[in-house]
Amino acid sequence: MSLEKITTVAGRGVYVPGNDIDTDRIIPARFMKCVTFDGLGEFLFHDVRKNPDGSDQPHPLNDPRFKGATILLSGANFGCGSSREHAPQAIQKHGFRAIIAESFAEIFFGNCIALGIPCLGASRAEIRNLAAAIEGRPSLEITIDVDRGKVRFAGQTVKGALRESAREALIKGRWDAIGDLLEGVEGVKNVAAGCPIWQFDLCAGRESDKKMNPFAAPGVYPRNLLP
Repeated sequence: MSLEKITTVAGRGVYVPGNDIDTDRIIPARFMKCVTFDGLGEFLFHDVRKNPDGSDQPHPLNDPRFKGATILLSGANFGCGSSREHAPQAIQKHGFRAIIAESFAEIFFGNCIALGIPCLGASRAEIRNLAAAIEGRPSLEITIDVDRGKVRFAGQTVKGALRESAREALIKGRWDAIGDLLEGVEGVKNVAAGCPIWQFDLCAGRESDKKMNPFAAPGVYPRNLLP
């Protein structure tokens, strides 16, 4: 299932400083009771953006200069903590299309790539340089060359670190692992049909199947393919 080929991401940036920004800070757990992810963007960084009465706290995402930014900058170990998929979903639903940070938590990184969000690593000095450029000119256009792993802004170029498997998945439009699995379902069926000893019948099992393995879960009965 070929999806959008993500070779370039361009837009304005915003810097959210700090190391070890965890997924509970990105999207507090009480907002995870949703049926779909659609409304999560409103609650991105909620507890550090909002006071208990709902008024704004000082925060880069509340600064009107950075409204509409699509590239998020941050520090080391971004996305640590729980593995909640809601964190990258909230980032995407807020409007961000890429993240540049010193480093990323492993599961968070994978969840982002599965949504088509490039996550590039850069050194602390490079991020601070880019953050200073954004602070000085909030309208600054940033271009991320996903294929070459480069970040361009204001006549400068920064080499970004992106795992090869992630880079290839993004630029080839194969970043949705479930889509890839569904695309290969016929191949899976063919392999399963050729198994010499057991086949799992996901439909209602026959009485003979139940007698063969009375401990099998309902509806999943192993069937001997031998004569």
